[in-house]
Amino acid sequence: MKKKNSNVFPLGEKNDAFAQYFIGQSYLHMLSTQQISIANVTFEPGCRNNWHIHKASQGGGQILLVTAGRGYYQEWGQPARELNPGDVVNIPANVKHWHGAAPDSWFSHLAVEVPAENGSNEWLEPVSSEEYQKLR
Repeated sequence: MKKKNSNVFPLGEKNDAFAQYFIGQSYLHMLSTQQISIANVTFEPGCRNNWHIHKASQGGGQILLVTAGRGYYQEWGQPARELNPGDVVNIPANVKHWHGAAPDSWFSHLAVEVPAENGSNEWLEPVSSEEYQKLR
């Protein structure tokens, strides 16, 4: 499989199943579907996912382990945080957020789903071009 940005994990296939929740092209390679879900998610330059919430009545959320490139993570009402290889983001359940690549860089992270009771994802509005362009 193809690799980008010296990532040790495979690029995977185009993330067509979730394309409606992304601006730009992303790729998905599942590393684990047993015990906990771990996915290598790769974003082409400028690609980002919509605002979303990992809902849960107990537990839940997501952990991002940045493996390659440069990107961003932002919680609703907070400034965006630049992400680089080695960075870790702990996203609590029920927090509105988005993440994705910088305009000029590929970006990859491992997405670790934290076990949850009554867990679900709620996909919301896209990150506007105006909001995104402010991050350069």
